[in-house]
Amino acid sequence: MDMNLDAPVIVDNPPADAEVAGEIVLDTEIIDTDADDAANAQTAATAAVAAAALPPRFSCFVTGTDTEIGKTLVSSAMLHALVQAGVRACGMKPVAAGAELRDGVWHNDDCDQLAAAGNVHLLPSITTPFLLREPAAPHIAAALEGVEISPVPILAAYVEINAASDAVVVEGVGGFRVPLNDEFDTADLAEQLDLPVVLVVGLRLGCISHALLTVEAIAARGLNLAGWVANETQADMAFADENIAALEQRIPAPLLGRVPRLAQPSAQAAAAYLDFTMLPDWPAQKNT
Repeated sequence: MDMNLDAPVIVDNPPADAEVAGEIVLDTEIIDTDADDAANAQTAATAAVAAAALPPRFSCFVTGTDTEIGKTLVSSAMLHALVQAGVRACGMKPVAAGAELRDGVWHNDDCDQLAAAGNVHLLPSITTPFLLREPAAPHIAAALEGVEISPVPILAAYVEINAASDAVVVEGVGGFRVPLNDEFDTADLAEQLDLPVVLVVGLRLGCISHALLTVEAIAARGLNLAGWVANETQADMAFADENIAALEQRIPAPLLGRVPRLAQPSAQAAAAYLDFTMLPDWPAQKNT
């Protein structure tokens, strides 16, 4: 079954200005209430009010300026912070390339790190619908296995994860425009998910151009760049402060923090350098 990549995402929440007492908004239809279905209308209206009172769910799409620049570290740190805030948080890496067989089960290190950082644990086939063995560009790795990566299983898995969690962190693969098949790439996937985007900038020579080109590509898709992270991929980069200052001046989104080169990288260690509270719908700390 083919999926139209331009199909709109349908949200069940009614518009804020809908008249709950007189009519109920369901997708694009307006149903007038009358005496015969007054009871059903009242039930639906009550459910709508209850749903509107619920806090919004947090979700985001984490992308990067390249591969191996710290997307998984930042995504795991975000999941760690969500768990510390007292919410059910799950990480998703829809496509992962590079896996090894351990005790009869295929593992990818990035996927394992996301699973360890969250507190909602679902089947790997849900959190990573496309786990590929070869550590190569996804469309190449998929071709070697006779697999075609398509958006339908990914979007279906995301819906399932979202239903089981209070917060979902979706980590992309490689940079923002990595081919997944001949006609579909990670930018298309981000557009289909339509989530706020967090950009991880790996601090190294050339990162300013890479970051600004990625920012332009995100904006071209009509997506919201909600924040960015500077991640020190090397301990001795010359003029790192000046590079960050140049990016702060040019990126129209808040800097969430700067992660230094960690001797022992971990979700908890990285989270100590990051402030995710600037992200939209970030959950407030729950009293425990």
